[in-house]
Amino acid sequence: MSLIGKEVQPFKLQAYKNGEFIEVTEQDFKGQWTVLCFYPADFTFVCPTELEDLQNQYPALQELGVEVFSASRDSHFTHKAWHDTSETIGKLTYAMIGDPAHVLSRNFDVFIEEEGAADRGTFIIDPDGVIQAVEINAGGIGRDASTLINKIKAAQYVRNNPGEVCPAKWEEGSKTLKPSLDLVGKI
Repeated sequence: MSLIGKEVQPFKLQAYKNGEFIEVTEQDFKGQWTVLCFYPADFTFVCPTELEDLQNQYPALQELGVEVFSASRDSHFTHKAWHDTSETIGKLTYAMIGDPAHVLSRNFDVFIEEEGAADRGTFIIDPDGVIQAVEINAGGIGRDASTLINKIKAAQYVRNNPGEVCPAKWEEGSKTLKPSLDLVGKI
């Protein structure tokens, strides 16, 4: 069952961010656009490359009014240890949510039972806490965070312009479509 159009389910978890432990709930996903990035585990191989790439896009995402959260099966304590010992992870300034009981990964339907870890899932959540986009990759396939920028711009455009939709490869300022009887069979 698709999670698109579904509201984020309640949760309360601990996270590590900028030298502090913080509590994160579904309410933190409301009031602004949110990117939630699941990864399998700390101290692994593909995961730090993805998280660093996401950090590299973080300023551009913040300019769009987007907050970023990452999440894995590890505790907030493990996130701190990884942050303190890895040059790559030490660069991260967004929150790293600990999900050792798999509450969040189950809520977002990315939990892999037999591995006790999450799929590589990326979720774009609107200011109402509703999921607008989902990308899930197999464990060995890293994501490209730069693709989030246009997806978020398109989601924001559609939200702010009811009755219009963004075609494939849409970029900000490009032509949109207004679905109507006049367009049927003409595209």
